[in-house]
Amino acid sequence: MYNKTVFDNSLRVITSTMPHSRSVSIAFLIGTGSCYENQEETGISHFIEHLCFKGTQRRPTAKEISQDIEGVGGIINGSTDKEATIFWCKVASSHFSIALDVLSDLLLNSRFDDADIEKESQVVIEEIKMNLDLPQHRVNMLIDELLWPEQPLGREVAGTKETVSSINRGQIQSYIAHRYVPNNTVVSIAGDIQHSEAVAHIRPLLSKWPAGGLSSGYITNDKQIEPRLRIASKNGEQVHLCLAVHGFSRFHPQRFALDLLNTVLGGGMSSRLFTEIREHKGLAYDIHSYVEHFADSGSFITYAGVNPGKIETAVGAILEELSKLKHGITPNELTRAKELSKGRLQLHLEDSRNMALWLGSQELLTLRILNIDEVISIIDAITMSDLKQVAEELLTSGRLNLAMVGPIKHEPPVKLLKV
Repeated sequence: MYNKTVFDNSLRVITSTMPHSRSVSIAFLIGTGSCYENQEETGISHFIEHLCFKGTQRRPTAKEISQDIEGVGGIINGSTDKEATIFWCKVASSHFSIALDVLSDLLLNSRFDDADIEKESQVVIEEIKMNLDLPQHRVNMLIDELLWPEQPLGREVAGTKETVSSINRGQIQSYIAHRYVPNNTVVSIAGDIQHSEAVAHIRPLLSKWPAGGLSSGYITNDKQIEPRLRIASKNGEQVHLCLAVHGFSRFHPQRFALDLLNTVLGGGMSSRLFTEIREHKGLAYDIHSYVEHFADSGSFITYAGVNPGKIETAVGAILEELSKLKHGITPNELTRAKELSKGRLQLHLEDSRNMALWLGSQELLTLRILNIDEVISIIDAITMSDLKQVAEELLTSGRLNLAMVGPIKHEPPVKLLKV
């Protein structure tokens, strides 16, 4: 399914040949994100990702970077999360060498011009303001702060207006020297290309990139003995809420069982939340659940947008569904969840970009790549007893966290949070 080559500088190159595809997707995945920042430089990972698209020595402007890719019909973009920063490009397979050249150029040769830094800081600050104005995004920020108070995982990836406006070129160069190194990077490629061809193109561009010493990891504390509540008052027609508990890390032996439990609860239009909260009770239009897995922690979160006058009713209904999970699920639910999970994975990986990111993320974050068949085997082996055990372990009153954003006139009591 994939091939792997490791260069002398420890850069890892992963490829997956997809002969049915006419495209090639390239992803540069760097093991850095908001969790590796100190308090004063919060948002610097995201800021650097923005600045890499502002110009290089050979392509001095953002327009020249985008033109080289869009001029051949391709797509280029980047993203920053809590533990990884990604630069990716998708092109027709005949333009692979152009895409690789552009991505390696912006990764290694970005100018970080002082004028660009000053201008782009204002752009990022506008992005931060936009996120604060979006209640769906704001409530996700609040739930992270509740789950991981005063910890790197609880910080907003984009940073704050104050920290972003204070970041300077010296800080950027120092951060890059400690995080943007080949021994912290994976190049993942999927599509209509052979491994030997990809490596032959990559070697002259990246094999001389000097390895560096990585800065340390980050600290996480999941200890919680009583429920937590956080509210942000905001004008609007809805209250947006997240109800969450701590979950499992990506290395936990039961992480796939939690993923399957999440599918039963809030994955798809046949899930318990969608059926009960939306279809039967009419309390929400958007109601779903999701999980996140990190190096030493994780989360299990339910989101809903509800009528301000029905907050306690909606929260009570969601808590009831969470409580029911501890009593187990039916054989039909287990079968449906397994088939939905397996089917969605296989459909998702038909796209070359998704395949490149899936393989690259596993290599970067777990140092081990599971292929599709291995994941399917793990899912097939999960039992109803496994899901009941996970629900009983995670869904306890003392671990509940509720964040809400909207026109809230009366704060619901914390004692409401019981499962």
